[in-house]
Amino acid sequence: MLYSQYLYQDDKPFKTTIRNYNASDFNQLIDIQKECFPPPFPSDLWWTKDQLANHVHIFPDGAICAEVEGELAGSITTLIADNHGEDHTWEEVTDNGSIGTHDPNGNVLYVVDISVRHKYRKTGMGKLLMQSLYHLVVHLQLEAVLGGSRMPGYEKVKNQMSPQKYFEGIITGEHNDPVVSFLMKAGRSPIKLLPNYLDDPESDDFGVLMEWKNPFLEKRKHFF
Repeated sequence: MLYSQYLYQDDKPFKTTIRNYNASDFNQLIDIQKECFPPPFPSDLWWTKDQLANHVHIFPDGAICAEVEGELAGSITTLIADNHGEDHTWEEVTDNGSIGTHDPNGNVLYVVDISVRHKYRKTGMGKLLMQSLYHLVVHLQLEAVLGGSRMPGYEKVKNQMSPQKYFEGIITGEHNDPVVSFLMKAGRSPIKLLPNYLDDPESDDFGVLMEWKNPFLEKRKHFF
């Protein structure tokens, strides 16, 4: 995958290149993780070089990054899975981030991670990375993009309501979650809560299962 597009920051355009990441990018990818997921997010969930090496070896098409003037601005990592609409954990589906569970005969593209440097947020960088997955799903003729999202905004209201109530409030617009709401704006639909999805105190360990269906397949399997 390799293409370029202009994004805007403070009304000024800048060129962004979307490409597959490789071993020369590993240090920057780890730095992005540290920046995007500071404590209380567990540091042992940041990428390691061994995990990144697995990504580019097992499913190089699904290891995608955004580059601006030689600097990595963000990344998105995926694997192919066989459905996974049922309850599951991030560790189970992603082989704890190492994607040893990648199934080339599966029917969905599962999102392992998306990260964008702070200085490139609100430029459309995250949406551009998500769009790269939509292109990939269409190209590979898969049925959907599927994945569990964090909902870190729950941290601020968890003493006032249940995770389900917060989830429902995101869908109605009562709550604006930094991750779930962003993914909705990028085209993915929230389906349901996943309990004990990830060791993530801000989300009270819940994930939100989110989907984008490939509209170019004549016969699609509906998971829900």
